[in-house]
Amino acid sequence: MDLPPPNFHCLRERAELLEVIGVSARLNTLNGTTGEGLSLNVSERRQVAEEWVTKGRNKLDQVVIHVGALSLKESQELAKHAAEIGADGIAVIAPFFLKPWNKDVLVNFLKEVAAAAPALPFYYYHIPALTGVKIRAEELLDGIQEKIPTFQGLKFSDTDLLDFGQCVDQNRQRQFAFLFGVDETGFLCFRMHMVNHGCPNMVSQDVTSTYNYLGKKTNQMLEAFERKDFSSALNCQFCIQRFINFVTKQGFGVSQTKAIMTLVSGIPMGPPRLPLQKASREFTDNAKAKLKSLDFLSCTD
Repeated sequence: MDLPPPNFHCLRERAELLEVIGVSARLNTLNGTTGEGLSLNVSERRQVAEEWVTKGRNKLDQVVIHVGALSLKESQELAKHAAEIGADGIAVIAPFFLKPWNKDVLVNFLKEVAAAAPALPFYYYHIPALTGVKIRAEELLDGIQEKIPTFQGLKFSDTDLLDFGQCVDQNRQRQFAFLFGVDETGFLCFRMHMVNHGCPNMVSQDVTSTYNYLGKKTNQMLEAFERKDFSSALNCQFCIQRFINFVTKQGFGVSQTKAIMTLVSGIPMGPPRLPLQKASREFTDNAKAKLKSLDFLSCTD
């Protein structure tokens, strides 16, 4: 069975869409979960990275390339390539087959990847539900810049708000970026960041899959936060939760995310790669009806 190649032709349209819906000013991670980066071979990942850096120029403020892999050598190769093409940073997940069993082993792996691109900001992608690596982010951050001088922060894709809160609380003096990756609890994390920290030295952003099609609604939540209008921010979060709750009950994953992106944007995202299966027509129809009922389709205009 021949696998379809990545659809490079749609990347410029994707970059333009992200600019239109107000996501361009945020850190954009490529070749990650939604982009099925780990289902691509090294050559394809290099091509996708090159296209995003080129097509995103003057449209996306920051293009960070995910270079995580099971092979350290492949991660290093992708990190070096990201530096060569002018990416703004690199991100890495923990290796998830032969797993690091403690913090020191994980940091040593990350250190070797970061060293392949010593001029690029380095981010750790913490997503234990998929990697199975349960090392707490709070523990990982302790002393990490002594080992990885280019370390800038982490994408936190987990529901353990105690861990996230301690990351924020124990790193008040450091200019780490905490990029939150769980769409349905963004309000709680931004509220925690504001109340528990309140300091401009740390950046906190949402970097989530629904940004691809609900970016305007999420930005409305963030703008309400900036105005300290927490009631409006919470209403935006509840609205996002209604949609996520609905599609989760239908069966929601990367394939369904791509189907919704196609539905909302009109840009063909193509089928997922095996073992993922294409979203059903029933799911797409139900998701479209829910988007309309929540007035989300107008949020992409």
